[in-house]
Amino acid sequence: MLLLITSKASKASLDKAAEDLDGYIKFVVDLDKKIITAGGLRHFDGEQLLLSNGSRQQDLWGGGVDLQTKEIDFESMINIRPAQSNSSREVLDLKVRDLIKQIVSDLLVKL
Repeated sequence: MLLLITSKASKASLDKAAEDLDGYIKFVVDLDKKIITAGGLRHFDGEQLLLSNGSRQQDLWGGGVDLQTKEIDFESMINIRPAQSNSSREVLDLKVRDLIKQIVSDLLVKL
């Protein structure tokens, strides 16, 4: 289930978001608005939800978090952005990674 999260997610919300991938949650973070989508099978869906709610493409980055281990990854097809110096599925900029970690920690799971 894909959720738009604007404040700290409840355990029930996390459980719903984690149903799609058995404890792993795909997320898309809006670095400017400091909001996140969680759940679903594709980052594209979270990206589209945020764009339809006024987010800007350049502020959106995808990744995932394992709820059991609290390991976070920074990989998604939506992250391939040569115009923003990111030619990989992985977020390459360490400052962007730090912002993503902070938003995930604030809204989803404490890292």
